[in-house]
Amino acid sequence: MKTPNSERVHIAIFGNCNSGKSSLINAITGEQTAIVSDVAGTTTDLVKRAVELPNVGAALLIDTPGLDDNTALGTLRSEQSRKALMQTDIAIVLLPVEDKFLAQIRALEIPVIQVTPKADIATEVYKDSIAVSATTGKGIDSLITAIAGSCEQSSRLITEGVCSSGDTVVLVMPQDSSAPKGRLIKPQVEVIRELLDRGCSAICCQPDRLAHTLSSLAKPPQVVIADSSAFATVKPLVPQGVRLTSFSILFAAYKGDIELFREGAKHLLTLPPTARILIAEACSHTPQNEDIGRVKLPRLLRKKLGDEIRIETVSGADFPTDLTPYDIVIHCGACMFTRRYVLSRIAQAKSQGVAMTNYGVAIAALLGIETDK
Repeated sequence: MKTPNSERVHIAIFGNCNSGKSSLINAITGEQTAIVSDVAGTTTDLVKRAVELPNVGAALLIDTPGLDDNTALGTLRSEQSRKALMQTDIAIVLLPVEDKFLAQIRALEIPVIQVTPKADIATEVYKDSIAVSATTGKGIDSLITAIAGSCEQSSRLITEGVCSSGDTVVLVMPQDSSAPKGRLIKPQVEVIRELLDRGCSAICCQPDRLAHTLSSLAKPPQVVIADSSAFATVKPLVPQGVRLTSFSILFAAYKGDIELFREGAKHLLTLPPTARILIAEACSHTPQNEDIGRVKLPRLLRKKLGDEIRIETVSGADFPTDLTPYDIVIHCGACMFTRRYVLSRIAQAKSQGVAMTNYGVAIAALLGIETDK
């Protein structure tokens, strides 16, 4: 299975216009990945390229617009660079840039590799930087070595602390109109694959088959993992002593801060009928009749808090810079995002004093269901 972008190391290239960002990406990949031009502002949107790098593994190179773009579209392009920074695991910065930009990266605790570009014609090499030439190839190997040294090798598991090797795990996966036709959604696929890798027995069923599935087993499973939207149906059927969690809650712990999300869910239950709530989806898609973020979760929120609450939804990278107008942010499981991207959103909410929780944690709280993880 091709490594999804959410599991790749995100390496973003930052620098001023015509500093050689696109040429550097082409030199690293060994092919014409990004458009190169002497015209300032050629790179207008984020350009992403999936690659395999030595001692790094699966990575995603991100080419960004120039930081000093003073054209009419400069502000919009700067916003693209800001969005890239939120997704970045490792930042490669082509010098010179403004000190405040470097300070911004370090404030986010993102590893920085400073580069003196165009080393074949540069008159000086900046302090604490790697001299690189995309034309001659000088310094490219040193740069890749530095990337590997800055890479955090994660051994995190999606099902960590929930099950052990040899466990029987029942997965309850609704295949309603909101499910993709002919395939499973990404969290289901990744959890099933990990359970198989861990030596577990994964048994899949839809909610209306759960009772039959459980009765057909010689003994109860150790864990039941359900879609959050099926909690109300699943909970009464789960035998005493069997752990219950959801795909969204698993990803909340895998990608974010589960304890912060639990505190956010407690805050959610105390909100007044005039509350303003932001629902954030990681992926962009056409809403369906049974969509969890657009239909099911808002229905539960209004049932609990009243019809006067205001609910707004954003998707993909469209996340507000200012969260203070909201009483709480409810984020999806973020299976499409990297952990650093989710943590950057959490840090943003914390810095602005806005509570945040997660789909699965919020739904469990709204239904009064205790879950594991």
